[in-house]
Amino acid sequence: MVKQGLLLLLLVIGGGVLAQTNEESADLPDIFHMRNLGREYQGWNNCGPAALTNALVHFGYVDDQYRAAKWLKPNHEDKNVSAWQMAEFVNTQIPELPIRAIVRDGGTLELLRTLMVNGFPVLVEQGYEPANYTWMGHYLLLSGYDEALSEFNSVDSFKGPNTRYRYDEIEKYWQHFNYKFIVLYTVNREEELMALLGDDADEWQNQINALELARAEAIADQADPHAWFNMGSSFVALGMYDAAAQAYDKAISLGLPWRMFWYQFGAFEAYYHTGRYDDMIRIARQNQNDGGGHYVEETYYYLGMAREGRGEVDMALQNYNTALSFNPNFRPAREAKERLLAGTS
Repeated sequence: MVKQGLLLLLLVIGGGVLAQTNEESADLPDIFHMRNLGREYQGWNNCGPAALTNALVHFGYVDDQYRAAKWLKPNHEDKNVSAWQMAEFVNTQIPELPIRAIVRDGGTLELLRTLMVNGFPVLVEQGYEPANYTWMGHYLLLSGYDEALSEFNSVDSFKGPNTRYRYDEIEKYWQHFNYKFIVLYTVNREEELMALLGDDADEWQNQINALELARAEAIADQADPHAWFNMGSSFVALGMYDAAAQAYDKAISLGLPWRMFWYQFGAFEAYYHTGRYDDMIRIARQNQNDGGGHYVEETYYYLGMAREGRGEVDMALQNYNTALSFNPNFRPAREAKERLLAGTS
C-alpha cells in the first residue's frame, strides 16, 4: 500500500526518480500547413469520428465520418469516444489501407509541430468551451502553425476548417486531458515516428514523463485540479492505484468540470483497485443523472465493476449488458461479461 503523504513527498523531492527528458529544439520552419486533410463538419456528438476521418483523408481514406461512428459509437447519443478506441478503429477496422495509430500523453507544442512537419497527422484531446456552451471534451485535428503569431491552424469539426488557436489556448485546454494526442502513420514509417517520439515511444516511459509534467504543474500551482487529475491518470497507467486515488481525491476536492467523468475514467480504475466501490457508484450515478453521461457506456461498465466488487453478480451482469447495448464493440464490457459468466457457470 502507498502511504498517505506520498504525493506530497513526490511534489517535494522532484525528478530524481521520475526524470523527464528534455526535448531538443528541432529545426522547424516558421510557418507550416499540412496538405490533404478532410474538411468535414461533425454530426451530432460526432467530433471523434469526424476529426479522425478528416485525418484519415491524408492517407487516401474515402469514407465519411459515419463509417467510424457506426463502429465507435453505435448509439448516436453517446457523448464520448476514448482515444484508445479511435486508435483501435484505425488499427483493426481499415484493412484496405496500411495505416496505424498510437496514443500518448504528456505531449508538447514542439512535438506537435515536429510531427506535422514530418507528415504525421496528429489529433489532440482537449477541453472545449465554444461560445454559448459550457465545458466539454473535444478532438482537434491540427493542420499547421505560424510561429510569428504563436498560433496553430486546425480542422475543427465543430467550427470548421482553418480555425486558429493561440498556443496558450491549446496548452490551457489540452492540459485538461493530460496532453493526450493521437498520431496516424503508415506502417512503413513506424520506425521514423518512434525516433521522433524519442523515449515517449515507449508507453511506460511516456507515462513516467507525463507524470513528471503533471507533478511539476502541481508544484507550480497546488490548487490546479487538472494537474492532480493528470497525476492520477498517469499513476493509474503505471499501476500505482493508491497514489492515483489520492491524486483524484485532491482533484475532485478542488473542483472539476461537471462533464469530466463523461470522458476520463481513471478515477474509476483507481477506486476499483483500492476497493472503493461506493465512490465508483457515486460517480456513475452522477453520470446517470446529469443529462448526458447516461448514454456513455463506460458509466455502466464501471458501475458493473463496482457491483461485481461488492459481490452483486446479477446487478453487475445487468450493467455489463447495458453497456453492450449502447456499444456492442466496447471490448472491456464484453470481456468482463464473459469473465463473470465463466466464473458463475
